[in-house]
Amino acid sequence: MSEPPATIVVSAALLHNFGIKKIRKIRDRKQAAKPVAAPVDEHLGKIVRLLTTYATVVVSGTKIASEIGTSRSEVWRLVQALRALGVDITGHPATGYQLKSMPDLLLPEILGPLVQGTIFSKHIRHFFKIGSTNTAAMEAAGAGAPEGSVFLAEQQTAGRGRGANQWHSARSAGIYCSVVLRPALPPSEVLVLALAGGLAVQAALREIDSRVQVDLKWPNDLLIGGKKFCGILTEMNAEVTRVRHVVAGFGINVNQASFPPELALTATSLRLATGSRWSRVELCGALLKSLDSEYRSLVENPEARSSILRRFQEQSSSVRGCRVYVEESGGFEGVTEGLDARGFLQVRTAQGLRTVLSGTARVKA
Repeated sequence: MSEPPATIVVSAALLHNFGIKKIRKIRDRKQAAKPVAAPVDEHLGKIVRLLTTYATVVVSGTKIASEIGTSRSEVWRLVQALRALGVDITGHPATGYQLKSMPDLLLPEILGPLVQGTIFSKHIRHFFKIGSTNTAAMEAAGAGAPEGSVFLAEQQTAGRGRGANQWHSARSAGIYCSVVLRPALPPSEVLVLALAGGLAVQAALREIDSRVQVDLKWPNDLLIGGKKFCGILTEMNAEVTRVRHVVAGFGINVNQASFPPELALTATSLRLATGSRWSRVELCGALLKSLDSEYRSLVENPEARSSILRRFQEQSSSVRGCRVYVEESGGFEGVTEGLDARGFLQVRTAQGLRTVLSGTARVKA
């Protein structure tokens, strides 16, 4: 019996982490796909959607229990869980329940209409709490999830970064979103998807507030005022010459008012940068529409690749003429000279021009 094909995983760093992981090969494992959602999470979403539908009235526990197929006592437990997650629900079992204010939750029923006409409108999965949206999306993609599947979370408990780094993802303060793509591309060309993702985030922000000045840092960070507010994680499952599926994960700091001490000097949020709160639903909708446009162009238009590389370089302050230290092959220093045809960073050193394939390029003062 022949050996199963290798799986190739390429990862760009998550928010507040750096660089692109080296390409590594692992063996496919023949095992049942793990479930990506627990029934309790589905029940939580159903309660919020029901209370949103009847936002102007008090809804009895009996009606809620009947609608979602559970008991009144379980409804009470679920309401308590929602309150712990930050959903503002008034009332109690004797009188019924009501939403005090419309939650800024990334629910499919709210987000779906905003992205009609895109590949992301039909398969949106929402979680109140999950380990990692990218992990869930990769598992689902391996089990056959259709292209355009979207995985959203209010909170991540195991957001992944480069190596053993974790991703700080405060509850309902940011956008934690992963999408499944199945591009007809060779693995060597997938890096351009991460660059296109950065352009999509930038376009989404401009659609909502054109005053926000965003700097793209190769290959996966977006900065405001020199501080990170967004990171992109791109992972793929591929054969040697063919991509099976790609998961592109986006982490956007939206309404965080502060960060842990270890991140305070390097991280920011849209709220901190602009002085006002943002609608996560509106921003996520704009992101998915922009990403749909970039992705469709990439897979359908032969000229799209050069356009992505050109626009990324135009919107980045560090890919040309910037002195950097690269943490690759023992480390080296040089001046950036743009991107090559695949999207990799080129750096001019004392020994000649070098291409950064997997290391982190840190800007030197």
